[in-house]
Amino acid sequence: MSWTDERIDQLKGMWERGLTASQIADELGGVSRNAVIGKAHRLGLQSRPSPVKANETPKKAAAPAPRKPAPTPEVEAPRAAAPVPPAPAAPVRAPAAAAPAAPAAPAPAPAAAAGDDAPTPAPQPRIISVGPGGFLRQGPGDQQAPIPPAPPRRLVPAKPSAEIADKTSLLDLTERICKWPMGHPGEADFHFCGETVNPGFPYCVEHCGRAYQAQLPRGTRRPPPPLPFGGPRVR
Repeated sequence: MSWTDERIDQLKGMWERGLTASQIADELGGVSRNAVIGKAHRLGLQSRPSPVKANETPKKAAAPAPRKPAPTPEVEAPRAAAPVPPAPAAPVRAPAAAAPAAPAAPAPAPAAAAGDDAPTPAPQPRIISVGPGGFLRQGPGDQQAPIPPAPPRRLVPAKPSAEIADKTSLLDLTERICKWPMGHPGEADFHFCGETVNPGFPYCVEHCGRAYQAQLPRGTRRPPPPLPFGGPRVR
């Protein structure tokens, strides 16, 4: 709030009457105690002595009065006792036989036996380390024992189909058997010739006549057909 002439006059009047800065701030409204003190200082108003004196020391609390000691009761001095005659000496007896030893107490049960009643410890939190790409690393306790290898299986030859039961298959081929294919691969009855080979050839005599044909004499050969699109002719 701004300081108007009317508010300044009210400040001066209340300052001269001896009101405190807090009381002036409450009367004016909208200003704080520090603002009132700062405005009075700028207006050059008469400063007020501090309510606390520098040389005045706070009064010390009065020490409690010392208590008087309670009177002690008088105690009479003990009178001298009459002399007592000495007692006759007791007869000396033989030492008694040692008493039988008491049976030893049963040993306490081991701590393991009392472990059944003991409270079970709380499960410890499991810490999992995540590697790059979300890969979970295994801890020492997470590793599994190696899986033992499976026992070797007994290989049983498959039964041939009825179509090639009495025919030569690929597994029956040797150097002495004709290898001429009969049919097309992939068919159920595909097999090989199986006859005795012609010496020096992989096929039998019949199939050698198909695989190897004699060439005609050069003069009786037919010229090849002309090339298309007017190519060179063979003379």
